[in-house]
Amino acid sequence: MNLNEKICEHKKVVSEKMMKENILPSVCEDDEEGEKNETLGEIASRPASRPRSVYSRGSVDGKRVPRSRLSLRDEQNADEQKEEEFEKDTGSCPCDGQQMERDCVIADEDYDIDLELEAFHNERQAYDPTGQTRYKEACKMLSVTPMSCFLRNINQTELNMMHCGLGPQGTKALAVSLVTNTSILKLNLRDNWMEGIGGAAMADMLKENSYITEIDLSENRMGEHGARALSSMLLENTTLVSLKLSGSHLDEHAARHLAPALVSNQKLQHLDLSHNRFGDIAGELLGAAIAENIGIKSLNMAWNSIRGNGAIAFVKGLEANIFLRTLDLSYNGLGKEGAKALEEVLKHNNILEDLNISINNIPPVGAIHLAMGLKVNSTLRILKMSRNPIQSAGCFAILKSMQANPKSALEFLDFSDICVDQEFEDLFNTVKEIIPNLQVKHEIKTVLKKS
Repeated sequence: MNLNEKICEHKKVVSEKMMKENILPSVCEDDEEGEKNETLGEIASRPASRPRSVYSRGSVDGKRVPRSRLSLRDEQNADEQKEEEFEKDTGSCPCDGQQMERDCVIADEDYDIDLELEAFHNERQAYDPTGQTRYKEACKMLSVTPMSCFLRNINQTELNMMHCGLGPQGTKALAVSLVTNTSILKLNLRDNWMEGIGGAAMADMLKENSYITEIDLSENRMGEHGARALSSMLLENTTLVSLKLSGSHLDEHAARHLAPALVSNQKLQHLDLSHNRFGDIAGELLGAAIAENIGIKSLNMAWNSIRGNGAIAFVKGLEANIFLRTLDLSYNGLGKEGAKALEEVLKHNNILEDLNISINNIPPVGAIHLAMGLKVNSTLRILKMSRNPIQSAGCFAILKSMQANPKSALEFLDFSDICVDQEFEDLFNTVKEIIPNLQVKHEIKTVLKKS
């Protein structure tokens, strides 16, 4: 007996057994009997689309097999029992698959929102408007000791840290925290030995900080390196109005960086470049920059070495400037030629109000040139000329120009350490009647009597 005959024999045995147990009353030989069984409530299976196994309940030998009501009822009961067990375990009906999927999607979205809110909350907690946390971390990274005076006053609007010995590394740590600080508006870091590295760190900080309006970086020996960085900062910063760089070892090389920055920057109003090493070349460079600057109202160039052609070029730059109100050129070397250039400034500049040209080696002839300018000037209120060798004749010429100018606005003349004679005293009393509020500071010439 071959394999196919064995399979057919086995099928017959199974069918007979099922019929004896009243599970399968009859086997349909053709489609007509199957349709008859369907009228009796029995369900016909679909034609086989692929070979079925021997125990397939869908067909036997490719023929439809109707199932009894008993087997159908058992299968329905079993399905219902499975559904009840599924509902117990999951709390939902298996037919609610789409609802479950929607619930899962909503749950995932809620979870994502929770994570975002948690991250936002953590971010808000981590943000430090004073920069205190960043300062401590920077100090640890740079191996420097945190400054207690900074931590105590980090919330103040004004911070004074003069003579604290920060050094380059300590200045870098301070700069890191000041990037995000929103409290400090005025900062004094005078004499902290920050040098060029520290100056560059402060310059980088000022590019980001938009709250600090006044800063004093004087006496920190920054040199050209610091000047280059600060000049770059002035091209970007739009909030700084006062910058002090006195005693910073700035020379002609630093002037080459500062000059373009002064031309471009329109926000800086007060600039202190005193006690540096600017010479003739720097005078020419800065003079040209001052001529084009439209923001600076107060400029301190005292205690430099601007003389000769540099002094003339610098003064000529003042003639074109229509914004500068206060200028300190004391302790330079204007001399006769510089005073002559100032004559034209006083004639044409109607903005300058306060001029200090003390100790500039101006002779009596130079004082006469200044007097010629004052004869038509109507805006200058304060003129300081102490310790210049103009003698009593020079002082007399300046006072005489005030008498001849009814529009003169001069209120204070400083002739300290210049001896004047009685002729000057008489003229002063006369001018005092015309300008009651005029104040003149001078030395009275004493005459020794013979015994």
